[in-house]
Order: sequence, then C-alpha cells, then structure tokens
Amino acid sequence: MKFPHLFKPIKVNQLIFHNRIIATPAGPYQDKAIGGAGTIITGSANVSRKRSSYSRPDDPYIFDKYHREETKNRIFVAKQAGAKASLELIHAGLYARVDDYAYGPVSFTRDDGTEVRAMTEKDMIEVANDWAETAKHAKEMGFDLVMLHFGHGWLPAQFLSPLFNKREDQYGGSFENRIKFPVMIIDQVRKAVGPDFVIDMRISASECVDGSIEFSEVLNFIKLIEDKIDMVHISAGLDIDSEGNVHAVTTIFKEHMPNVEWAAEVKHHVKIPVTVVGAIMSPEEGEAIIASEKADFIALGRPLIADPFWPQKAKEGRDEDIVPCLRCQYCYHISTDRKNVGCSVNPRYHKKHLVPLELDKAKRKKRVVVIGGGPAGMKAALVADERGHEVILVEKSAELGGALIYAKYEELKVDLYNYMMYLIRQINKSKVNVMLNTEASADFIKTLSPEAIIVAIGANPFTPPIKGVNQEHVWQALDVYGHVDQLGQDVVIIGGGSTGCELGLELAKNGRNVTLLEGTSKYAANGNTLYRTGLKQAIEKEKNLSIELNAFCQEIKPDGVAFSKNGKEEFVSAQSVILSTGMRVDQHFVESFYNIVPDTFVIGDAYKVRNVMDATREGYFTAKNI
Repeated sequence: MKFPHLFKPIKVNQLIFHNRIIATPAGPYQDKAIGGAGTIITGSANVSRKRSSYSRPDDPYIFDKYHREETKNRIFVAKQAGAKASLELIHAGLYARVDDYAYGPVSFTRDDGTEVRAMTEKDMIEVANDWAETAKHAKEMGFDLVMLHFGHGWLPAQFLSPLFNKREDQYGGSFENRIKFPVMIIDQVRKAVGPDFVIDMRISASECVDGSIEFSEVLNFIKLIEDKIDMVHISAGLDIDSEGNVHAVTTIFKEHMPNVEWAAEVKHHVKIPVTVVGAIMSPEEGEAIIASEKADFIALGRPLIADPFWPQKAKEGRDEDIVPCLRCQYCYHISTDRKNVGCSVNPRYHKKHLVPLELDKAKRKKRVVVIGGGPAGMKAALVADERGHEVILVEKSAELGGALIYAKYEELKVDLYNYMMYLIRQINKSKVNVMLNTEASADFIKTLSPEAIIVAIGANPFTPPIKGVNQEHVWQALDVYGHVDQLGQDVVIIGGGSTGCELGLELAKNGRNVTLLEGTSKYAANGNTLYRTGLKQAIEKEKNLSIELNAFCQEIKPDGVAFSKNGKEEFVSAQSVILSTGMRVDQHFVESFYNIVPDTFVIGDAYKVRNVMDATREGYFTAKNI
C-alpha cells in the first residue's frame, strides 16, 4: 500500500477506526460518506434549544421529536460504507443568532445591536447540562462519537481566552478561573455518556489575533482534561472574526499544514490520540504527519469538498487522480456573503441536483472541437470525452494550461499549479486528441468537421493608453513570469487587482522594492472577503511592498512613473514597470467561430473574464449537455 500509515487501524477507547482520515463538518457529508474517510463528522448540533445557534434563531434542536428521523438519517448515510459517525456539538455563545439576547462571558452590545448577557453560575450549569443531554442523545441515537467544539471562538473558547473573557469573578482572570466553565461542560458530558463512549474535542492551538489565549495555556488545559476525553483535535484561528478566520480556514497566503507542529507538541505531552486539521492537501502530506508521529489522525475539510473520494483514491494508490483544492474560499459562505457559494474544482458542490456522481453517456456520439487548453477548455474536453464524444482539443501554444501556466512561477500559486497538473494528467489519460502549437481559425476548424464547437480561447492582457507605455522597461504582468531576473531593483506595478497584488508580493519576497498603483480605493477588489483578509495580512508583513490607492498613472518615464493622487502630482522611481491592468476578450476572434455548426458555445474567459470556478462550471455544464 502506498500510504500505509493513513490506512492503519487504531483503537480509541472501545472504538476501532479503520483509517486515520476524519472528514470535518465542512460541506455536505453524503459524498464523503462513500469516499473512503474513516470518520464522518455529520455536521453540527446546537447543544441548547435557545441562544446556541450560529446560523439562525429558529434552528431546530436535532433530537426533538419531529427532527429525530432526519438526525438518524445522518448516521445511516455516514456509516453506509463503514465509516464511524461523529457529531459536532456546538454553542455559539456571544455570536449566537437570537431574537432576544445571547450568552457570553461578559455583558456588552454587539455591533448588530444584539444584547449579550454575562452568564451567571446558574446559566453555566444549565448550559453544561445542555451539552451533556445532547451528547447523551447522540450516543443513544447511534452516533459512534461526539466532537465538542471548544475552538474557533465559540462559547467554551470564549471563556478560555482572555480575548473574550474579561470577567472579574471566579470564572475570569487567571487561567485556573477561565477553565472552570469549560471543565464543567466536559465533566457533565462524560458523566452523561459513561466511560466507554468516545469524546473528541476540537480546540484552537492559537487564535492568531492579538490578546488571545497563548498556546502554553491551551496545552496546559488539554493536559488537565485528557483523562476526561478520548481524543483531541488541534485547529487554529477563530470563526466569526475574519482576521482569525483566515487561520482557521487558510488562504493561499498561508503555508500547507500550519497546525502540525502544535499538534506534535500536544502529542508529546498527552497519551490520548491527537488529530490535526488545516491545509493538509495531499496523501503524501497526511502520510508524513502520521508516519512521523506528529499526530494520530488527519482531518480534512475543503480537500474533501474538492474531491470527496480523496481517501479512496489514496487507498488505491491513485493520488494523481485526486482533484486538488485551491483554497480559494468560495466554498465558504462568509467569503461571498452567500452570493456565489461553490467549489472552483468540483461543480457538484451545492449543485447535486444538476451534477450526478457519474455522467451518462451521450445518446449520440459527436465530434466535439474545443478551442483553447486552459481550465475551461480542458474541463469541457474531459467531460465530453467521458460522455463518449470524439474530442479534439486545439491549443495554440506548446503546452496546456492557459493562464494557469503562470502558477508554476509563484509560491503562492502552488495549489493552482497542482490543479493545472491534475487537468493535464487527466487529459493525457483520456482519449482526447490534443493538437498543440496549432493556431485556430475558422477555416482550420472547418477542416476538422466538427458537430459541436466549444470556444475557450481565454482573454488577452490589456494595455492602457498611458503615455510612455511602449518603452522597453515596461512589461505585461504575465510576461514577467520566468523572467524576474531581468527586472530592476525598483519596480512599479500599475493595477492592484489580485494578479498585481500577488505578483507584488512575490517580487517583494524576492528582494525587489515594489510600489503598486491602484486607481480605486480598494486593492484586489475582485477577490472574496477572506482572500482579501489573507492578502492584507501578507502585505503587512512585506516591508518592500507599498500600495498607493486612488493613484492614477499619468506617464511612464525612463526612470519611473508619474501619477496623481488626491489632486497632487507624485513620482516614484523605477527601473521596471509592470502592467497588471486586466484582460480583454478578443470578441472579433470569438465571433469568427460562429456559423460553422449550430452547436457553438463560448465559455470561460472567452465569454467574460472571471475565475477558475466559472471556468470549471461552464466547461462542465456545456460538455454535459452536448
């Protein structure tokens, strides 16, 4: 077996887990249940009937009479392929969605006007009993274990952390006081479920914001309660606070496996099994964690949204067929304010009614010509091939990848690069006839006798009409990749979208002095909320990178760039100037492919410049319906 440590059984209390992969509650669990994970955490359960929910005030209590069948179904679904069924128990505390008031360590009024009341000792006892009652219901219903959510800034963490707990009584102040209520919860849960039922606990090793709990205290807390629980699950960051959220649900601006060393330190000090979560992207990474005894389990969230069959493919040694997660954050409602929730690489996520697990074969086989080998074109070609069509993929350059090719030059884009390589591997395994170094024209496409045409030619860099833009020291952003050594020490980037910002970070990390000029009041405005938070934190660390907002380029000169800001003329010196001023569709070229066959489709950036998620969706759905 290629990854023996990932698939080595382990006994915890009286429960035998057949592998070391835990599917976190992120996203639907139905596909994950048949995808090979050893444990499926089947979403969350509010422990109290009131003032507990993080989503809406009228969230049902899942063990009440008219919700029990649905709850029982979670277990059936989770266990259908042999996994253990877990349930996350949670209380949102001061962040709860309520009609009246919320509970918290201290009294205050939230920014949304909601009253938060400091919990009395009586409140604490009642809520601790709620945790116990809910855990007992879970055991009786048939769940194999529960996970107590003591991390990410939820109620127990609010008492543990001095960031939230400003109490001046016996439940605040010192570490010994701050742990009293969390310990009360654990004691009541253990009493309710008995000694043989597995209790897991998730906790943030660090909340990653100033004034929060120190790791030394988190470690001490775990050591004090390890005889009361069976497993501990090491995470980081906060949920509601966006500055901490990007450490709980990492962006491309944070390294892979950021929580492993914290988990290893916990494992060094305790005897119970330790789970680690957070940007464990590949079976190689997971195997190394278990093999080096830095943790006993790995927990996967977004990687199983990108590919629910990650564990099964790893077990079969088909890790090259795992669809890589991009850490783009679009699967997370906070990022998009629920306007465009989806997965950039898995069109089935949130679209099960439209995207089956297995594609049907086309009723009539057609010759499908796909023009352009970027992410949209490759996805369309793969789907059309899977449905049995004869597919020809025409690409003008010497390699597939389109705009993703530039990901190989930036450390930040490693996840995007991995996705590009996945698509190329799948194309190479398929029956798709790839024609590289082939310029597409309407006349040439006609010679291929297509019955359907998918135009996925992408878009081209836009050169704005700035005085001096045609000088030799002026580069298009995409032309810089692979030629960074030809740039001067002082660089100006014109355009502060995500491409310009990421390139600016890369150049600053490589020792260049970078000034980024953005004409609006917001940089990376095309990025989602959590992407922009992660980007901001990364920019703040780079002393060599400065950003000028509301800065309008007037002229590119041999020794720098003249720009205006707030009505004032300014100048910044530079030996190299980079244009990151967006992409434009060659509409005339796109339109030239119409009137060859009736079934002509335009997808990806060729239709409108957007992102990988749009390219994937359009590539999939277009080819699915030919």
